[in-house]
Amino acid sequence: MKIGSMDIGQSKTALVTGASSGIGEATAERLAIAGYKVYGTSRRPAKAKQRSFELLPLDVTSDESVAAIVKELLRLEGRIDLLVNNAGFGVAPAGAEESSIEQAQLIFDTNFLGIVRMTRAVVPHMRRQGAGRIINIGSVLGFLPMPYAALYVATKHAVEGYSESLDHELRTMGIRVSVIEPAYTKTQFDANFLEPDSKLDEYREVRASVRKTLTEVMAAADDPSVVAEVVLEAASAARPKLRYTAGVRAGRLRLLRRFAPAGLMDTGIRKDLRLTD
Repeated sequence: MKIGSMDIGQSKTALVTGASSGIGEATAERLAIAGYKVYGTSRRPAKAKQRSFELLPLDVTSDESVAAIVKELLRLEGRIDLLVNNAGFGVAPAGAEESSIEQAQLIFDTNFLGIVRMTRAVVPHMRRQGAGRIINIGSVLGFLPMPYAALYVATKHAVEGYSESLDHELRTMGIRVSVIEPAYTKTQFDANFLEPDSKLDEYREVRASVRKTLTEVMAAADDPSVVAEVVLEAASAARPKLRYTAGVRAGRLRLLRRFAPAGLMDTGIRKDLRLTD
């Protein structure tokens, strides 16, 4: 049996970061069902429960931790065929100036440099194999702005540019890179927001308003399985695309960004967040 270009009878090894819950967990489970030997990772100890994949400790902000998990997977399996970079977090809705430089560095260290660390650790082995796939979980916020989430948006824009550039570099070596662009997804992501560390009274009302709006939107968001299916599609495609939107809303936003007048997009963004000029 085949899914895309992958022969399910031939098990491949996948490494999924941030797999204790949400998109990462759904992705790891879906890949396991499709026949991959999956290893997920979590920075914090996860709740004990039945999983179809092994969960290992990993801190993507640590060079030593990243090197250790790649070494362990190579010891166990001898190869890594697929890397899914999913680990990340966001800052609660706030003005860009309400986060210190240290907090800005912290979010980039996880959301962007974590991907860089994992990629640098895995690519040499994929090169020697002559094949491999790297899939980065991005966001529609990699091509759209979002007021009061400027730092998170900046990390996702960075992921887009890095992924596209990297794909050009690696494709002649048999390695392909794709980025997945979900819109709102039902996870614990918003419950784990990092509060801004330099709050200003000038933003107090709009902070509360935007957070209330996001809570309402998240109630009708896509299930993580929607993203997991797209990851599998990208992983198993004979000719993978660079970008995959995940879900109807994400696809619609990609089309609007491409074809709608800039003024219309600007108005729509502010209307969705109930912002007044």
